[in-house]
Amino acid sequence: MENSNPKVAIITGGASGIGRALCEELARTDTTIIAADINIGGAQQVAAHICDNNGIARAEALDVTDAHAVKALIDRVTAEYGRLDYMFNNAGITVGAEVRDMGLEHFRFILDTNLYGVIYGTLYAYEAMVKQGFGHIVNTASLAGLLPFPTQVPYCATKFGVVGFSKSLRIEAAALGVKISVVCPGFVRTGIFEASPFLKIDKQKLMEKVPLKMVEPKRAAQIILKGIRKNKAVIVFPFGARFFYWLYSFHPGFLIPIHRKMIADFRLLRTASE
Repeated sequence: MENSNPKVAIITGGASGIGRALCEELARTDTTIIAADINIGGAQQVAAHICDNNGIARAEALDVTDAHAVKALIDRVTAEYGRLDYMFNNAGITVGAEVRDMGLEHFRFILDTNLYGVIYGTLYAYEAMVKQGFGHIVNTASLAGLLPFPTQVPYCATKFGVVGFSKSLRIEAAALGVKISVVCPGFVRTGIFEASPFLKIDKQKLMEKVPLKMVEPKRAAQIILKGIRKNKAVIVFPFGARFFYWLYSFHPGFLIPIHRKMIADFRLLRTASE
């Protein structure tokens, strides 16, 4: 049974983007924050900022593709604080390219972080939460986990996997006191595209063609936390993303002309880069 002691949250990918915003927003709710990231310097900056603003936080170096490291972190946190209230499996990467320009190494690169990283964080947090009888696991997927996106095939594969994994586990977890939510945002200004490789394409010119206004990370974090408080199974935002998902659910064919234009525009840039 959940008690009234201060809550504890582990947030992977906590050094930047949505992860950083979640750390900062959740810290305002009397929650101890563990900002975990492979970029330990960035995580330390986030933790220091929270502490400077009267919150409680610390940074942890974490490579989410290392199952032993993920388990060790969760074990340390639960041993030290006696509880784990939130596990945010948020770290993610992508590669922008057509499949014909990718090798198996690109698929493994993305699968290891986006899918297996989420699985590791979920399994070990779930084990701890089942024992204590409460907790909430929040897995970050994407609108690309609900709709197909050309030039993001391995990314979509991982995000569709995260959605199915999370929704299925939610059913098993409910009677054990553990909540599971999956987050499916549209375009958020996270820096993931700037930090990720793009193959045979001018990344800057491609980004200029993104037609939708990007959500700021702080606003994204606020929407996610609101959804968590309501224990939503799937948290989709902003409105445009929800509309596309709703329309696709009833009429998948409406995306065909949009996808054709997307791949045609991409190939124009790809040709220019060769």
